[in-house]
Amino acid sequence: MTSPSPSKTTSSQSAHAAIAGNPGSSKAVPSPLDLLTCSAAIARPDIGPDSRTLNRDLSWLEFNARVLYQAFDHRMPLLERTRFLAIFTSNLDEFVQKRVAYLLRAVEAGVRPDGDNRPGPAEMLSAVRRTFEHLEEQQTSCYEHHIRPELNAAGIELLDYTDLRDTERLLIDDWYRRWVFPILTPLAVDPGHRFPFISNLSSNLGVLLREHGREELLFARVKVPNQSGLSQWVRVPDPTGKRPEPGRGRFVPLHEVIRHNLDDLFPGMKIVEVMPFRVTRAADGGDDGALDSDTENLLAYVEQQLKRRRFANVVRLEVGKGATPQLVERVVDMFHIRAEDTDLSQGLLDFRSLFEIADLPRADLKLKPWSPVVPRRLSRDDETIFDIIKRGDVLVHHPYESFTASAERFIAEAVSDPNVLAIKQTIYRTTRNSPFVQHMIRAAEQGKQVACLVELRARFDEGRNVRLAQALEKAGVHVAYGVVGLKTHCKAALVIRREEDGLRAYAHIGTGNYHPATAALYTDLGLLTCNPELTGDVVDLFNLLTGRSKKQDYRHLLVAPATMKPEFLRLIERECEIARQHKAGQSPVGGRIMAKMNALEDSDVTEALYRASRMGVKITLVVRGFCCLRPGVEGLSENITVTSVVGRFLEHSRIFHFGNGQADPIDGLWYMGSADWMYRNLEQRVEAITPVLDRSARAKLKYIFDTISADRRHAWDLRSDGRYTLRTPPVVTSADDENSAEYLGTFEAMMRDTIKTE
Repeated sequence: MTSPSPSKTTSSQSAHAAIAGNPGSSKAVPSPLDLLTCSAAIARPDIGPDSRTLNRDLSWLEFNARVLYQAFDHRMPLLERTRFLAIFTSNLDEFVQKRVAYLLRAVEAGVRPDGDNRPGPAEMLSAVRRTFEHLEEQQTSCYEHHIRPELNAAGIELLDYTDLRDTERLLIDDWYRRWVFPILTPLAVDPGHRFPFISNLSSNLGVLLREHGREELLFARVKVPNQSGLSQWVRVPDPTGKRPEPGRGRFVPLHEVIRHNLDDLFPGMKIVEVMPFRVTRAADGGDDGALDSDTENLLAYVEQQLKRRRFANVVRLEVGKGATPQLVERVVDMFHIRAEDTDLSQGLLDFRSLFEIADLPRADLKLKPWSPVVPRRLSRDDETIFDIIKRGDVLVHHPYESFTASAERFIAEAVSDPNVLAIKQTIYRTTRNSPFVQHMIRAAEQGKQVACLVELRARFDEGRNVRLAQALEKAGVHVAYGVVGLKTHCKAALVIRREEDGLRAYAHIGTGNYHPATAALYTDLGLLTCNPELTGDVVDLFNLLTGRSKKQDYRHLLVAPATMKPEFLRLIERECEIARQHKAGQSPVGGRIMAKMNALEDSDVTEALYRASRMGVKITLVVRGFCCLRPGVEGLSENITVTSVVGRFLEHSRIFHFGNGQADPIDGLWYMGSADWMYRNLEQRVEAITPVLDRSARAKLKYIFDTISADRRHAWDLRSDGRYTLRTPPVVTSADDENSAEYLGTFEAMMRDTIKTE
């Protein structure tokens, strides 16, 4: 890594202070740990003396606080920190579209809380708003007091239009007239002009105008264009004509350039006030519910829903700093929303624009690029991937190990192999020009039997998936849309190959999507196998997805909603029995559960884990995002720990371990797959979790847990009050300490170990 090393100190407070600001800075900047812990600033109505769980929405905001913390962390290179400011806003936008919209509907419907002592939706909505507004204040503070000055010192000046020199303004105004002015469309609002449609997450200028000699105020809206190729940060031309140095320069927001040239759009009018604003609309009409069983044409239904989403209710209005109450009130009335749905921004109107800055070509301000390693078993060119898999299962850990050399190669070779008769695959999310889609089209053109399950309802990817499904069908691929009433979220591919002893099935079962771009950013797992104990279940799974199968039992695969939840509950109960036997001296080891996932919310699983904790089962949970389980509560969950790891890569893999009475965890039961312990995953989706039967593959899963457990760089521990505590960096006394997982953290340690191993 190119980032500086953390301070060598024995004091947690001193270590965190070193992360919080530049050493020797004259400005007293509060510790980001104090700023970003939501519970420290906002009362938690979900936590009372009898509360057994944490609220999912406030827990999710705690996760986004941990994301925002990365922008404060000076051990991270500057442009990576800048990127985390944009990621925070992107995450929050999705949260508002889904969860704030859901709470608003619940308030309007008069939904009552589940119990007498639980907060209702109105109270939770208020707490949620206060929390994310508090976090946005810290985001602005980070930008103004940390990121922006440091970028300026590095030769990347982010300016206001008023900061420009006169010669620069002339040049930028000339650029505006040539490249921006012709595509702007000012829309007036008056009795003859209806209030225009404002698209979701668009940046706009609200303009109050007055005709000369008249007192009446008129309103108009100008949309800030965001077409491809038009940057939201405009590079200021050098007055001397000097060519800009790559990755350096002076930049001004596009909306400010437009704002200061509005006279060209409204000639003869007096501009009284200009207010930048941005709207967020609800994602859809439901939380994540299943499709009604009487909907016959799913493709037409999804296309209809996409059209409805464009005009969904506005759930949030963000307005730029300095706006007068009168203008804000006018826009609020136009959207027919309440004043409390308005967010007065003090920083950038849309921090997502910082993705452009983070992408500048400055290697000195970024993490060293990581090139995934081709696993040794997959590195030989003199044998097919099918020959490799026949010698034993292959478990691949992305992005440390190559997605291209494993999952993509598996499908690519299946297409070109004349002995392959059939290829089947699920697609939940993928890229616009997905190699998997191209491979399936080629296979169908060659006369192979090709079936693809395309989940049209993958949130925010519906439009892309509709187009993919139509392209596949046009090429002759058998396209299915899944089981009526359920989303299909499992990640699986199946290849049927003709061999000397008959037909053999090969399968890939993963924890992540068949998406080459995210495979480079998310940590996921993929299992390549031809073990008939597993592939037989995958065959049955695809029959469920593409046909009319009502199969409710599987040999080894855990399939939701049929078998997964009951089997997980049975495995947890079995660990309770092992713990009981251990207490009675009948078993040499106690109960043990380790699980890694993105979110934990299912109440039945939570209660089962509480029971296991009371029985003495040692439970280690790694939950990246929100977690509704409360660890460390006396008499309830003393034996449960919850850790979240946030950093360079997005932790996305799902792994589950049950000790099964074995002293060595490698000899216990291990599973991996697509599902979190959430109600929607276990009850409302088709999911697949596979046991990991190969011992070397199980050892790899244990290594992942061991590395995360040792991490004192990126790991946060969840407390019973809903707060997260960042682990303290270790004291460095030797070179071995500097190379340890404790010091390096999960991501750097795994990159280092992957290179060593391969």
